[in-house]
Amino acid sequence: MRTVLAELDQATFNHGQWCEGLYTTLICRLPPDERDLAPDSHRKCRFGQWYYGPGSINLHALRGFEEIAIEHERMHQYAATLLRASTDHVPISLQDYERFDSALSRMRLEIMTLKRDIEDGLYNLDPLTGAASRIGMLTKLREERELVRRMVHSCCVAMMDLDHFKSVNDTHGHAIGDRVLVGFARYVIAHLRPYDKFFRYGGEEFLLCAIDTDLMTGKGMIERLRAEASSISHDGGGKGSIIVTVSAGLTLLDPDVPVEESIGRADKALYHAKSGGRSRTLVWDASMD
Repeated sequence: MRTVLAELDQATFNHGQWCEGLYTTLICRLPPDERDLAPDSHRKCRFGQWYYGPGSINLHALRGFEEIAIEHERMHQYAATLLRASTDHVPISLQDYERFDSALSRMRLEIMTLKRDIEDGLYNLDPLTGAASRIGMLTKLREERELVRRMVHSCCVAMMDLDHFKSVNDTHGHAIGDRVLVGFARYVIAHLRPYDKFFRYGGEEFLLCAIDTDLMTGKGMIERLRAEASSISHDGGGKGSIIVTVSAGLTLLDPDVPVEESIGRADKALYHAKSGGRSRTLVWDASMD
């Protein structure tokens, strides 16, 4: 993501240069670049080449990415209108210029918002596993709880824990234990939907927030991830491979209680899953209190 952020910065810089060239062409009444008059001019500029090329593929699922394309294409359409008026020696109307300027401003705002979201995620990552850290966890969950309260969607919270992880550290050493944690986290992250949230809660314990998911769907999702992650073969550093099973506790994100209480319910379900034999997913119910 650091590479993607650098490429986004470069694409934004290139777009700024394009704007400067456009203003120079309009003010000095220079011949326009024919690419800026083409129907697909938004794909021909350097920003468009980046946006529609492979360099932006890791951003496609992020919130606001599609909105950038909408404003970028609209801005190019209005720019072509200004250029044609200049070429035809027709005065540029204030209305046409304001349309261009508004589209440009909206595009820049969308880019700034996307960049801020990337930076927020990037600088709040757990340095070992790549999962989100606990720094912004409660804030994210409170935002989701508010959406649940407004009945925008339902949401599940799951606590996931690696079984007998202490024995991995004791037998193989902490360096191998770290490899196991990294392998588990990377597998889960790679198999989540783009809008789900995955946090390292502490030690070998992780919290997953499954957005737009009811309890039945959430249990199926968590059980699938748990079972598949439990079958991963980790390198034991010359002492054979390591298989570490996973236990999970699941609950709905309740809009009527504090987020901390929903986390506590998932943790209680996890406790019962581990005390009941491990390597399973349990859903919280009131009898667990």
